[in-house]
Amino acid sequence: MHITIAPDEHAAGRIAATLIGAQLLQKPESVLGLATGETPLPTYAELVRMHQDGIVSFGRATTFNLDEYVGLPPGHEQSYHTFMWRHLFSRVNIDPAHTHLPEGCAADMPAACKAYDAAIEAAGGIDLQLLGIGHNGHIGFNEPGETLDQGTHLADLAPTTIQANRRFFADEAQVPRQAITMGMGGIMQARRVLLVACGAGKADIVAALVTGLITTTVPASLLRLHRDAHILVDEDAARKLG
Repeated sequence: MHITIAPDEHAAGRIAATLIGAQLLQKPESVLGLATGETPLPTYAELVRMHQDGIVSFGRATTFNLDEYVGLPPGHEQSYHTFMWRHLFSRVNIDPAHTHLPEGCAADMPAACKAYDAAIEAAGGIDLQLLGIGHNGHIGFNEPGETLDQGTHLADLAPTTIQANRRFFADEAQVPRQAITMGMGGIMQARRVLLVACGAGKADIVAALVTGLITTTVPASLLRLHRDAHILVDEDAARKLG
């Protein structure tokens, strides 16, 4: 596991975008695993700039997002589908047919989960998976527990996750209680993993990820077993690493 400490979240975003851009330059047909939330916003903004400057092309790339809320249609303001089109897809030259997100309103959730894993496999697997980390150590919506699911699955969101997502909705009652998420097995199968964490609020969980036990109660800690994991944090998030 490689650890990089950047001065701030904007520098972290530039570094992350540079790593993703390098992946696309080396392999234009790369399969990228993408994340949502506040953490990747500087990364996506920098990727858009790199595309506009002619440095990076998404023309041959394929993407699979980590997760999607259950019950929110793609056009919903807070769906991850809307998030990705607002912040990245509509601003680069990616083929819409090559972008994939789990179906949050699928009539048959188990079938939709199996189909998502099958689509990733058919695409050749994920070359580089971008991740954030929750305050409780979740990645995607793989919440802490005694066991973790291997494949894409329906996940109940932990109370702390619901509270953290409250700020995006008018009130807590509107926050979805479930999501479809890639499983830990799928994440660990990515050839490269890039986890970004920024801000003092992530310092405790970053310390647990890097120096604590490898345990399902901190799902992100399993990344220490990955063959090519890069942990990218800003100085605030790294303050408890010693």
